[in-house]
Amino acid sequence: MKYRFPEDFWWGTATSATQSEGRVAGDGKGENIWDYASEHFTERFHGGVGCSEASTFYTHYKEDIQRAKEIGLNSFRTSISWSRLIPDGDGEVNPQAVAFYNAVIDELQAQGIEPFINLYHFDMPMALQQKGGFENREVVDAFARYARLCYELFGDRVRYWFTFNEPLIPAEAGYLHPRHYPYVSDFGRAAQVLHHIVLAHCKAVAAWRESGRQGKIGIIMDVIPVYPRSDSEEDLQAAKMADLFYTRSINEPMLLGHYPEELLTILKEVDQLPQTQPGDCELIANTRVDLVGINYYRPRRVKARETPLDASQPFVPERFFEEYIMPGRRMNTSRGIEIYPEALYDIAMVMKNTYGNVPWFVSENGIGIQDEEQFMVDGQVQDDYRIAFLQEHLSYLHQAIADGSHCLGYHMWTFVDCWSWQNAYKNRYGFYRLDLATQQRSLKKSGQWFRSVIDNNGFGEA
Repeated sequence: MKYRFPEDFWWGTATSATQSEGRVAGDGKGENIWDYASEHFTERFHGGVGCSEASTFYTHYKEDIQRAKEIGLNSFRTSISWSRLIPDGDGEVNPQAVAFYNAVIDELQAQGIEPFINLYHFDMPMALQQKGGFENREVVDAFARYARLCYELFGDRVRYWFTFNEPLIPAEAGYLHPRHYPYVSDFGRAAQVLHHIVLAHCKAVAAWRESGRQGKIGIIMDVIPVYPRSDSEEDLQAAKMADLFYTRSINEPMLLGHYPEELLTILKEVDQLPQTQPGDCELIANTRVDLVGINYYRPRRVKARETPLDASQPFVPERFFEEYIMPGRRMNTSRGIEIYPEALYDIAMVMKNTYGNVPWFVSENGIGIQDEEQFMVDGQVQDDYRIAFLQEHLSYLHQAIADGSHCLGYHMWTFVDCWSWQNAYKNRYGFYRLDLATQQRSLKKSGQWFRSVIDNNGFGEA
């Protein structure tokens, strides 16, 4: 076995509540921003398909968990829907949600699968969004209360908790480059949202520590490694700035306990510093996580700006760099993103050398392909491209572990084809194909391959 992984390695998959659960009449769930946006901004979603048409995990969780067992998963990451558990975000608890999440956790454990539970995956309750969402500091305390309730309700069985998935995204995609509701383009508001998310994370971690329960508390980060066009001083500076705004801005407060000084200096110069209160910096400085999930899909390639942006226009980080389209790059043409497995090794070395070799795992990695039906033979998707993708990424991860990075596992996105933000079901990522008309699941060839990887705790030639 050429690529053999450490004993007790976490082999799993990842999904989220909004992307997988779906809704049924009378389930008591409150509306979140995706429920609202997919009803009122239908044109922003591929085919007009909203999240109510997700992959029905709410009603099929038992069969899906059995399928997870059949391919050998020893861990499974999902999220709790804040608006399902607390319909208005800060009021009464929905007993049907408590029963559902208890049943999911109990079934996972009965099948020998470790639940990894995330508290926030982009899904702000609409009632709180109407009060400003994470722009409103009161929502920070509402999130802390929600976290405490989750620990009280489920913390006797869940050993691995995560506060946020990709905490930069609600700020960047919701308030700077408008891909998520509320579709705002305002750097100052984005910076305020990001600061409040950092505080919400810190308070949720503190609530876990105060609970005295056994287990680990962590966060799931979206790391997009930055590569410059060349070694010129200008291109290197462009890469430094892209990394500062889109990676270090969130990684350093979450993992090192402080914002980068260079970032604060720039934001002060352009009058974009978020409002803070006494004690904020101390709270951030005193918060540490036990475990980090890393989501990786693509690299970021940049160059020095060749067409300067108008300084009189609203501030954006792209003032300091622009995208570089590298000749000959490998592309996933369905998704429009570069495939670069080598970056997973580079990320692992950053975790080792910059962030104190904190224990971490790959919490998302995968490839989304459009029209997978074209690869069906005798009723099965022959997704050899997904197997090759996994082999390449896992081979670089294996090398990183050999070189001392403290990686504990690998979770692929995703288990059953699920609904995606904006793209709905355009691109499919799962080990199981979902037939949207019938909701039937069928195992793809990659799922069979992954079962063999788990059985052998590794694989042969990449």
